[in-house]
Amino acid sequence: MLSAGMLMCRNVDASPEFFLIHPGGPFWAHKNDGAWSIPKGLAEGNESLLDTALREFFEETGIKPVPPYHDLGRLKTKAGKILHVWSFIGEWNQQDKILSNKIKIEYPYKSGKVIEIPEADRGEWMNLEKAMKMINPSQVPFLDRAITAETSKKDLL
Repeated sequence: MLSAGMLMCRNVDASPEFFLIHPGGPFWAHKNDGAWSIPKGLAEGNESLLDTALREFFEETGIKPVPPYHDLGRLKTKAGKILHVWSFIGEWNQQDKILSNKIKIEYPYKSGKVIEIPEADRGEWMNLEKAMKMINPSQVPFLDRAITAETSKKDLL
């Protein structure tokens, strides 16, 4: 499976910060460390990976990414998915709530009962140290790649 995502970054007091989201629903309600993620998802039809990443970011946050976008490449997650990510410099006020789309899941598992949950229940700016702790471990390399990509552009981080 091939997924694509966008990693929003900013510079605060000469230090990089990353915008991550927390998955919604009862399974994730009490999980925090290692549960946060880069907004991402699967391509639909003949959609390009960049278009997928842009659509998914907006659907999961309500925030429109703004160019330029920097290709951070891809990696294989522990679950066997291939994830391709781009970074961009953006702004979001942490007092604002994210506006995530809703998805339907069966809960409890194998109960036949379907509930509707937000795909992401919250977003947060995190410094590198916190982001490394909170992000899904398979996505950690994208934080390092974003710092390298954004720093090399001089006009960014």
